[in-house]
Amino acid sequence: MDVSKPVDVVYLWVNGDDPAWRKKRQRAHAQLGENQHAMAAYGNVEGRYRDNDELRYSLRALARFFPNHGQVYLVTDAQTPVWLRAHPQITVVDHRELIPASALPTFDSGHIESYIHRIPNLSERYFYCNDDVFFGAPVKLDDWFWPGGVYVGWSDEPEVSNEPLRMDATALENACRLSHQWLNAHPDAAGLDTPMLRTFAHSPRPMVKSVLFGLEKLASDLFASVRSTVFRTWDKPTIVSDFVLRWSLANGLAKARDYAHVHVSSGDLHGSAGLDEVIAQFGKLDFFCINDTTDDAHPGDPRLSLVRDALERLLPVPSRFEKATPDSGLPGNSMRHPLKRHVSHHGQQAQH
Repeated sequence: MDVSKPVDVVYLWVNGDDPAWRKKRQRAHAQLGENQHAMAAYGNVEGRYRDNDELRYSLRALARFFPNHGQVYLVTDAQTPVWLRAHPQITVVDHRELIPASALPTFDSGHIESYIHRIPNLSERYFYCNDDVFFGAPVKLDDWFWPGGVYVGWSDEPEVSNEPLRMDATALENACRLSHQWLNAHPDAAGLDTPMLRTFAHSPRPMVKSVLFGLEKLASDLFASVRSTVFRTWDKPTIVSDFVLRWSLANGLAKARDYAHVHVSSGDLHGSAGLDEVIAQFGKLDFFCINDTTDDAHPGDPRLSLVRDALERLLPVPSRFEKATPDSGLPGNSMRHPLKRHVSHHGQQAQH
C-alpha cells in the first residue's frame, strides 16, 4: 500500500427539500405498497434527508483540520448544493454513475455507500463521511491508517444483545448482529475471534479500496442484500459502516483505538448541553457528529437553528469550495474549473 499518496474524502449528501427529488421519494414510497412494513424505524422521516447546512461546515472543518486531503467526492442524486463553488479538487458523482439503473432510485444510505469504492480514480486509502460528521482537531493520518490497514473506534453505547435482528432495533444494532451472524457462519473467512458485540462510533470511516473490492466478492450475499433496498430496511442494515470494519478487525486489517469524540442527537437538544460540549472541546476532538434526529419536525424547529448557530460559531471561515458572498472574503466564483461530473450508463443518499 502506497502511504505517500493523498487520501481522498467521500461524502454522501442529499437536499431533501428539492421538489423534484421529493416527488421521486414519494413515488418510490407509494410503490412499496404492502412492503412498507419492512422499513426500518425512522427509515423515511424528514430528518434522514434534511439539509441543515451540515456539509458546508463539514467541508470547513476539513479545510481547517485536514488541508492536505486528496480529491473530495460528493455523491448525490442529481443534486448539487447551491453554494458549492466550482473547484478542481471536488467532484460531484451522480448515483447513476455508480448504481445500476435497475436499482434506482434508492434512498437508503447503506445501499449507496456499498458502491462508493467504485468511484473512478478514488485513492486506495480514503475517508468515507456522512455530512453530519466533522473533524474536530488537526488530522494525523497515523491516527487513522497504519501500513497494514485502518484504525476504528467504538461508540459509547452499551454492548448489543446477541439475538436475531429485531424490527424495533436501531440500524447500528442490527448491523452489528448481522456482521456477527455472517462471521460465525463463515469461520474460514472470519479469521481471528469475532470482535465484540459493540457498535462503532459514528466517525469519519478510514477505508482501503482493495479491501472493499475483495469483500464485494467474499461476502457477495451481504452486498446483494443491501443493494436490494429502496428505503432503509430493518433486516438489511448497512454493511460498509459495520461489516467491513468488523471483518477487518477479525482478519488483522484493522485495530481498535480510542478517539476523543462527541455524538450529539439534535432531537435531544431541549437545551444546548451537547453542543456546548462540542464547543468547549473543539480543537481537541478527533471528530464529532451532530446527528439529525428531529425526524419530522418543522423546518423552523429551534433545535435546527441551535445546530446551525453552533456550527457557524465554530467554523465561520468559508472553505475554498464555497461560492463567494459579499462578506466571505473568497475570490470571485470563477468557472474556469467547472464541477466535474462522472456520468456513465450505470446508475444513487445518505444519512444514518
